[in-house]
Amino acid sequence: MIAEVVQTFLISLSPFGESRVGIPFGIVSGLHPLWALGIGLFANILVFPLFMFLLDKFNVKLWRFKFYKEKSIKIAQRSKRGVGQKIQKYGFWGLMIFVMIPLPVTGAYAASIAAYIFKLKRKHAFIAISIGLAISCGIMATGAYFGKMGIEQI
Repeated sequence: MIAEVVQTFLISLSPFGESRVGIPFGIVSGLHPLWALGIGLFANILVFPLFMFLLDKFNVKLWRFKFYKEKSIKIAQRSKRGVGQKIQKYGFWGLMIFVMIPLPVTGAYAASIAAYIFKLKRKHAFIAISIGLAISCGIMATGAYFGKMGIEQI
């Protein structure tokens, strides 16, 4: 039980899948769906403050390295192309809807980068990302739960 909780938390915290992978993993591993949802959501909500802290502390220091600078510019350009117009136009709601859609590359990490690039107010960005994550995690938990039920019936 403890191993499944820790694994669900770490998978949901990681940029490789976030809660879109962590919650289904927890449910399939035997956690109660509400536990998996709570753990996955909590871990994914932690991404924003942790990631913003890291960006604030290390972005300026690492900017002097050519490799980091080039990669940062590419990520920023990709973020602006992908979500830039929607976030600039709709602000809070655009960021929330972007995160709410449970697809790859629409999670807390991408939204945090977008909020950082577009200099959105941290409080508003955090609330928008949290609401979007709650909806996305709810969709994933529901789908994983009913998917597991369907597989068990076979």
